[in-house]
Amino acid sequence: MIKVGLISLGCAKNLIDSEVMVGHLQQAGMVMTPDPHLAEVLIINTCSFIDQAKRESIAAIHGAVDERSLDARGRKQKIIVAGCLSQRFRQELPKLMPDVDAFIGLDQITQVAPIIQKLMGTDDSGSRNLVTEKPRYVPDYDTPRFRLTPKHYAYIKIAEGCNHPCSFCIIPKIRGQHRSRTQESVLREAAQLVHSGVKEINLISQDTTYFGMDRWENGRPNPRSGVDSSRGESLASLIRALDAIDGDFWIRLLYTHPAHWSDELIETIASCKKVARYVDMPLQHISDNMLKLMNRETDGAYIRDLVNRLRRGIPGLAIRTTFIAGFPGETDEDFQELLDFMEEARFERAGVFQYSKEEGTRAHAMPGHLHHGTRRSRWNMAMARLQALYETVNQAQVGKTMRVLVEEPGVARTEWDAPEIDSTVFVDKQIPVGTFADVVIRDWRGYDLVAAQ
Repeated sequence: MIKVGLISLGCAKNLIDSEVMVGHLQQAGMVMTPDPHLAEVLIINTCSFIDQAKRESIAAIHGAVDERSLDARGRKQKIIVAGCLSQRFRQELPKLMPDVDAFIGLDQITQVAPIIQKLMGTDDSGSRNLVTEKPRYVPDYDTPRFRLTPKHYAYIKIAEGCNHPCSFCIIPKIRGQHRSRTQESVLREAAQLVHSGVKEINLISQDTTYFGMDRWENGRPNPRSGVDSSRGESLASLIRALDAIDGDFWIRLLYTHPAHWSDELIETIASCKKVARYVDMPLQHISDNMLKLMNRETDGAYIRDLVNRLRRGIPGLAIRTTFIAGFPGETDEDFQELLDFMEEARFERAGVFQYSKEEGTRAHAMPGHLHHGTRRSRWNMAMARLQALYETVNQAQVGKTMRVLVEEPGVARTEWDAPEIDSTVFVDKQIPVGTFADVVIRDWRGYDLVAAQ
């Protein structure tokens, strides 16, 4: 039996790819080991979204090559580099990293077992570049998969790829065009997870709000006129179907895009009791100048109206968003408008990224790139503003009774908090892990709430 190790980097979407690989490896009779040094084959599933993620991935690869072990027969450990870094730099990496045994992309994650078997059958040196140019893979409900998350929550990837032309983002070039799963496929997977004891289902893709629209006969609808899911499957129709599954669990929406929200979707969330009152919706900016340069398909007036519609339509909603500070051409006035909007909108959960100059994006060649010191300064100012607002939000929760899902002994999350992203609640350590509980918020500490005595 071949021993395989895995280092999984990046976001939840990448984690699912890792889970699929592990599922196929176990199906092939291979053994997973948590210690990379004991592995005959080490897979590094990489991220390449921004520069920091690239550096982390490259460091992990170099570290693995430098520390690769020998097996009992004196053979070198095989190293496979998978994921977004391989896909993005499929032509460059084999030349830059000749000590890596194979590079695989997004279309090869279901073929990882036979790829390993071939690698183990030869002692030839030199990299094998197996990455295809345009990925087309999307998982299905019966795709072999071994979950790497705790038993009480899981991610479901409802689509792959992205059609948006954001000038700062490389994802469409890495993961290809948007391709949705069928609603029936997602429902079958969700039902299996709930039956196995999962208490929280997190719907993810590059753009969950675009779910099903790629298969509509008349093409992309105008989101401002509202989306009628009777024309085909949509996120609204999917949510209604998921809400009808028997069981006590949360449904959480991650990675929504503001351009595709509709009155129907808002009304659906409000009427479905199992949907967490939480919306993850990266807005990136509020200035019309910035939104145009970012090619975000929305403007400031539309965003302000959408935020107001969401709050009116879904009582008790928490909106999570992210912004980019220091994008090329951002003026002092643009940045001040962003700060003012944060104060105005008072998002319950929010974060800020410094602009990252990424080769292959349209923004890379734009004029007006800001000095790194300016980007850093603006990031610091925006984060300080958000932290002050966060404290105000937490103070307002004191005295309220909130339903929480216990993550580990003494630590839980509210429906306003996504796994590994948002805040936590300190609770009684006697409450069983993986169960819901109603607790009274007694205090707060920084980003976290306190319910325990």
